[in-house]
Amino acid sequence: MNRVLFFALLRVSLATTTVAVLPVGADSAESPAACDLRAVVQVAAGQPLGQCRIVPLSLGAGQPKAFLAVYAEDVTVDPFEEMFFFPKDTLHLMAFTEKGEVLWKHDLGRGVVPGIWFCPVFPFDLDSDGADEVWLVGNPDVDHPLTVIKRRLERLDSRTGKVLGHWPWPPADRYQSPSYIYRNFILGGHVRGKPVLVTAQGTYQAMALQGWNADMTRRWEVRIAKDAPGARGSHMCPVVDINDDGVDELLWGERCIELDGGKELFCADRDTWHAHSDVVQPVWNPIERRWLIYTCREGTPNVAPRVVVYDDRGQRVWGDLDKGHIDAGWVARVGGNERMAFAIRIGGKSAGPQGLVRRDVEEFVYDVFTGKPRTFPVNLLGTIPVDLNGDGIHELADGSSSGEGRVFDMQGRPCGRFTGAVAAASKVLDLPGEQLMTYTREGTITIWADANAKDNEAAQWRYRHPFYKANQRLTATGSNRNNLGGL
Repeated sequence: MNRVLFFALLRVSLATTTVAVLPVGADSAESPAACDLRAVVQVAAGQPLGQCRIVPLSLGAGQPKAFLAVYAEDVTVDPFEEMFFFPKDTLHLMAFTEKGEVLWKHDLGRGVVPGIWFCPVFPFDLDSDGADEVWLVGNPDVDHPLTVIKRRLERLDSRTGKVLGHWPWPPADRYQSPSYIYRNFILGGHVRGKPVLVTAQGTYQAMALQGWNADMTRRWEVRIAKDAPGARGSHMCPVVDINDDGVDELLWGERCIELDGGKELFCADRDTWHAHSDVVQPVWNPIERRWLIYTCREGTPNVAPRVVVYDDRGQRVWGDLDKGHIDAGWVARVGGNERMAFAIRIGGKSAGPQGLVRRDVEEFVYDVFTGKPRTFPVNLLGTIPVDLNGDGIHELADGSSSGEGRVFDMQGRPCGRFTGAVAAASKVLDLPGEQLMTYTREGTITIWADANAKDNEAAQWRYRHPFYKANQRLTATGSNRNNLGGL
């Protein structure tokens, strides 16, 4: 889609959703660049939305850009016993194009619990034919949604939604908490240009990972016993070629596992850290031209520090905070070579049909390369870094609810508005800048673009990077919505 078509779209009925720019505070030294957000793609799910994941979907050469929405009327159902509730709805898939055309819908049925840990979804071209397959954890037994032995890895046609094949889902240890059993991941990367699919189970205790070839023969398997030394997993599963050797690695918590043979390259703080980190995020250091790893720790309260940055060999660079549950965080580009890291410490949280509620929230901000504490003028909980105007510096989209969302620049000044909760943010259209993908409770899915955007060299470098392409496909598996902020 070129700029001429873009502005033509803005003159049709969607132009009524043009967004006014928020006023800038009188104490600002200068006005921030206005993000004139426009709804350029809009689709009706046909039902209320309590949860929605959105991910790019490749239909093959010569086909329009497409997207996959994974949604249900209920908010996401967590397998932790104190958070689990019986959903009213089933989990649905919907493929649609950049023109708003719905290609197909697929109801996964009563056998699949509508939650990201029960059913990860991952578009990935494993057979290298140019079109993605849609990979997910399915269950044909509609009467037993908590079955272990009948769950299966399913492969769907991205053009039609039809099931192309299925294989038994590698079972977890059945004799453990449901919160441990139903933590599933699907992801993928490349080994010297060839795709490798990865399935994984577990986060908190016993864990297992499997690598798959294009013909669905098992390439490797890694099993980590519950009493094995070293870190547990994470709610994130970023893929990065951390040593630039043409073989992607998976950051499974503080473990770095290469995807060729499943070999562990390192496990950071193996002797002292045996719990899991809520956040594990690769961060590119443009000065030293290497990757760092930003982590935020939960569990084992007596182990310090709780916010830690490692280098590309798993050696600690800096750490902060000696206690607490560090529950969420991200990294964003501030400008030039500067990067900002954000984390929250909570006193507790609960979840149910009304959604997730955190208590006693404290926010912390750092220079990610030095660990020096910083301050920020607005609350950051619920924000996601996104470069809407294409200047190589992130804005922060606060879209944690399905109502009105706000955009701030990296000085905390308001610079735009949109509608809906943010499902994902990355460059998914042939338009300048990155785009926001949102959904409303009423059932509207929207892709927003900044009419003032213009991509500079720094932004274009990010879009071309293999890390960018690999991780923008992870927004329907695990808690990977913020992965791209570290690049």
